[in-house]
Amino acid sequence: MIPRLQERYQNIIRPQLAEKLSISNVNAIPRLEKIVINMGVGSAMQDKKHLEIAYEAMTDIAGQKPVMTIARLSVAGFRLREGVPIGCKVTLRRARMYEFLDRLVSLVLPRVRDFRGVSRTAFDGKGNYSLGLSEQLVFPDLNPDKYTRPQGMNICIITSAPDNDQAFALLEMFGMPFRAPKKPKVTA
Repeated sequence: MIPRLQERYQNIIRPQLAEKLSISNVNAIPRLEKIVINMGVGSAMQDKKHLEIAYEAMTDIAGQKPVMTIARLSVAGFRLREGVPIGCKVTLRRARMYEFLDRLVSLVLPRVRDFRGVSRTAFDGKGNYSLGLSEQLVFPDLNPDKYTRPQGMNICIITSAPDNDQAFALLEMFGMPFRAPKKPKVTA
């Protein structure tokens, strides 16, 4: 079964985007390539259970098993040793990617407290967008009784767009709730 956001991209967004950006080659139209979700668990150095809980939460959120991230360097100031697990990440592609983006846009972001939209400037210059969530309990998939410790995460949306403007147009058509642009102050 094709996710509804993927079907919407193929039938509605892609033709509109080609017209808006005046792209005639179908393969040059910007598309989503993958979504990477990352949880850094700094408190895993003191208590390994925090990393296990984050691993389970990431599995519930993404629908697939994450990969443990390992410390590459030893940093004495953080009491960090090389080779110690300090977080987890998951890469979503194809159907799971579209399902996750659909849940993120329609369910999760509106549940964030004092939400006024995501930043318009969080692009990296190559068409990729990153955002951070300070608490994983905004996902309705998680049981608040099981995950009592607040844990944040980073979400990186990688697109095939060559620049920020095309990526912005793509994500806007997917329904990403961007903040309203700031109006210039008029002086009299």
